[in-house]
Amino acid sequence: MQTLPKSRLLRFVEEAFQLAKRAVARYSSKFSKQRYTLHQHIVLLCLKLRKNTTYRTLLDELIEMPRIRNAINLTELPAPSTLCKAFDRLDMAVWRVLLNLSVSLLPTNGVAGIDASGFDRSHASKHYTKRAELTIQQLKVTLLVDSKVNAVLDLHVTTTRKHDSQIAPSLIKRNPETIDILLGDKGYDDQKIRRLARQHEIRPLIKHREFTPLHKAWNARLDADLYGQRSQSETVNSTLKRKYGSFVRSRRWWKQVRELALACIVHNLDQAI
Repeated sequence: MQTLPKSRLLRFVEEAFQLAKRAVARYSSKFSKQRYTLHQHIVLLCLKLRKNTTYRTLLDELIEMPRIRNAINLTELPAPSTLCKAFDRLDMAVWRVLLNLSVSLLPTNGVAGIDASGFDRSHASKHYTKRAELTIQQLKVTLLVDSKVNAVLDLHVTTTRKHDSQIAPSLIKRNPETIDILLGDKGYDDQKIRRLARQHEIRPLIKHREFTPLHKAWNARLDADLYGQRSQSETVNSTLKRKYGSFVRSRRWWKQVRELALACIVHNLDQAI
């Protein structure tokens, strides 16, 4: 009987499993029951987001997916609450490590665009929102995106109305080795950002706000073809919203930050396969 080829879903699971093995230990603690590994938890969380489904529906579908279960050595299925608690236990530091490792799977070219977008927060009910006095309606998400393969290099999330020029420095400092050219719109027009980029041997290609004829002349001298690659950042932002739906579902904002990081990891894995 002819062996069936690997599906994209199976290749995605295998890549995510290898990534998890490189990022974290097998178990979270020496006191763990060792029934499921952290690697399996991470893969299932990635799979849930990729399929844009619930924990219960995912586990129900896995019953009919023996090749997927075999790929991650899953002999029995966890309860939905087990996966939910696993997501709560995994710190943002783990998701950042996974994000960095996922970037290494792709042939980036060092030309990175920076762009921000708002992501709506969804809550279980309006009653909960009023009772908990939640007034934050959106998260401001800034993505650093490679222009060649649309890989998300890094992200910054805030619940405040912090200006773009205040966010860019932290992204530059965290990723000096992966950026050669930084592309940004007029929202990042700040001499401090340009100086910081040059200190890290990064060429800033940021448009000036046109207050004088000199600013217009500087903008006219920009490499239009190279600067045009900045639109890839906007493409990735819209892709995350369209492809994975309203994945920002947790009640607490710090969990929503982790969900956004997980979405970027899933996006990079999809690009890699």
